[in-house]
Amino acid sequence: MLLGLWLDQPIWLMIVILASLFATVSIALVVLTNVPYTRTHLLNNVGGIVASFFSSIGILLALLTGFVANDAWERQGKASRIVQTERANLIAAYDLSEATVSDMSDIQKALLAYADAVITDEFPKMGTKTPYSSEAGAALSKLMKMVADPVQTSASGVVAHSALMTTVMNLREARGERLALSASESDDSKWMTLLFLCTLTLISIGIVHVDKPRAQVITLVIFSTAMVGTLSVIALHERPFDGPFALGPAAFERAKSMMTTHLE
Repeated sequence: MLLGLWLDQPIWLMIVILASLFATVSIALVVLTNVPYTRTHLLNNVGGIVASFFSSIGILLALLTGFVANDAWERQGKASRIVQTERANLIAAYDLSEATVSDMSDIQKALLAYADAVITDEFPKMGTKTPYSSEAGAALSKLMKMVADPVQTSASGVVAHSALMTTVMNLREARGERLALSASESDDSKWMTLLFLCTLTLISIGIVHVDKPRAQVITLVIFSTAMVGTLSVIALHERPFDGPFALGPAAFERAKSMMTTHLE
């Protein structure tokens, strides 16, 4: 829920929110370790602690950051593959309809209508909580009814009709996967764990450099800048169909252009 609220913000605000969290923790550490009262207690209790004692936290942070980044990029890659698969089946169905000996102009128009519905109605909804388009769904249902008509078997032949039916079913399956991926929610737990490890790392940096305020501030700033930049880039890929790197309907527009050219 919190992750979704953060991802819903503009890019600049996402970065500002993340930077504010790191800045708040860093400033609190600097204040606590440099105020005379708390500084005396800290020096008495954490003196002698060296950076190597916190290496395990850094390793865990690196591993989890890699895991979260891989998950985000995998979602992006999977979404791209699904869209290309759907486009390929759309074109294949059209090519099959042209290759048959019977007249399948109605099916070709139905394929074009589906492509148009996906482009104009469904893709604009892909970044929302309800990515399903009733218009695209109706167009696909109409297409399947036309293809499944037993008349097509006698008109085009069993082999051609079977291949066309299989292709349309693959098209339907690819659309279902696209909608499921778009509607799936991001996992808050991995991000909360990542931010928790970031906080522990900031604390460890503050403790290690408790006797060197200037080095402490510089190290906190460098680490915070690196993590804010890294986490922001990962977050931008968390939603394949939303945000600045969102997949658009370009693949379907090219398919529609090809089909329109052939119909003319």
